[in-house]
Amino acid sequence: MWWVSLGPRYLPFADVASPDLPLHRLLRLSLFQVTTGMALVLLVGTLNRVMIVELGVPASLVGVMLALPLVFAPFRALIGYKSDTHRCELGWRRVPFIWKGTLWQFGGFAIMPFALLVLAGQGQADTAPLWIGHSAAALAFLLVGAGVHTVQTAGLALATDLTPRESHARVVGLMYVMLLVGMMLSALLFGAALRDFTPGRLVQVIQSAALITIVLNAAAMWKQETRNPPRGRAAPDPDPSFRESWAMFCSGDDTRRRLVIVGIGTMAFAMADVLLEPFGGQILSMSVAATTKLTALLALGGLIGFGFASRQVGRGADPYRMSQAGAVIGLPAFALVIAAAPLGVTALFLAGNFLIGFGGALFGHGTLTATMQRAPKAQAGLALGAWGAVQATAVGVAMATSGAIRDLVNVLWGAGEGLWGLGGAATGYFAVYAIEIALLLVTILAILPLIRGIGRKRLEKTDTAATGLGLGVEAADVGTRRPA
Repeated sequence: MWWVSLGPRYLPFADVASPDLPLHRLLRLSLFQVTTGMALVLLVGTLNRVMIVELGVPASLVGVMLALPLVFAPFRALIGYKSDTHRCELGWRRVPFIWKGTLWQFGGFAIMPFALLVLAGQGQADTAPLWIGHSAAALAFLLVGAGVHTVQTAGLALATDLTPRESHARVVGLMYVMLLVGMMLSALLFGAALRDFTPGRLVQVIQSAALITIVLNAAAMWKQETRNPPRGRAAPDPDPSFRESWAMFCSGDDTRRRLVIVGIGTMAFAMADVLLEPFGGQILSMSVAATTKLTALLALGGLIGFGFASRQVGRGADPYRMSQAGAVIGLPAFALVIAAAPLGVTALFLAGNFLIGFGGALFGHGTLTATMQRAPKAQAGLALGAWGAVQATAVGVAMATSGAIRDLVNVLWGAGEGLWGLGGAATGYFAVYAIEIALLLVTILAILPLIRGIGRKRLEKTDTAATGLGLGVEAADVGTRRPA
């Protein structure tokens, strides 16, 4: 009993549990986020380096392969809509989509190592036609991307269905902490397993990831969703089409503004993802070991940020104020990163990285919590899918454009001396960071009307309650009575 009591006292998300939804069930449900984090690390981190360094695949081809999973990002809204309206004889809505996505991930991981070996011409694979390696690798990455987007959209919608509205903030925090935990653990395990690289070891690691994915996702959805079989009931009314559902969703208060805020704010934080480590090595002369730790520092800032945001929003703080606070924190974060170069102080760069992770967590937590809270009961999947589609697409666009902007600025600047007496290569990095600061300022201004609108609605509720109690105050400006 003493051991069990430690959870609610010290874990930031343990108080989300209830008698109907105990903590161990929520933790089991969040396992789908662990497999999602594992897939992201394997694709963007481990295979990125292995394909370029060990397998000798051209970097441009690697970039195309890593971008393929993002092809399915815009379809997350459609996936969420389908999970809202899905009917089956077993009476499930979300579970079939989680299972389909899991099978797609498993299939992609199952064929991926052999496809990569054929692509790189390793061993006997050098006799295979070139198009086989390219098409098989593309299929593998597409399957994994489709599976990740499907599982995460349906899984978050299921978490929304199972928890009451007042617990959504803590559920968001729990789910994304598990995502970060999955990323950190899998990064350590993949790094240790591939320390002595061989093609056979690559096959073992990727197929182990396939097996872990199907086991953990099956455990996550086991006995989670309540069955509501349609057999023997009257025929239900036909569901609205996706176009009608989307129009109904967009007719809500400030829906388009909220999606635009998600896109701009996500880009503001994500453009630096692929540049922070090269900046530390190229401009600040940090070692490979030192720059590798930057990922852990960002994750630490994200963990603390999610815990703080979950606690504050759970106590009644406005999610959009939390998102705006994250964007505000991002301003000095990028300023510290820029200032570290001319001052030559690595500690400023590290502090900036931590604050980027912290501010990004506040922003992401706030926008996702607001989406969950404002989603109509019958459109939870569509709302979360729309959020995920905008967020994932913005990340992909940000990562693709940041490198291009850096290279373009450096080419236009030339090989001469850069800003503040630094090398010319630093100018491209500074240009990207300046764009991120500008995007954060736009995000802060775009959130202001939402915060004011929420304040007006709360005042109207107070006025209505006061009127119902027969209270009133003098309106000094017109000399008449109005509700207080």
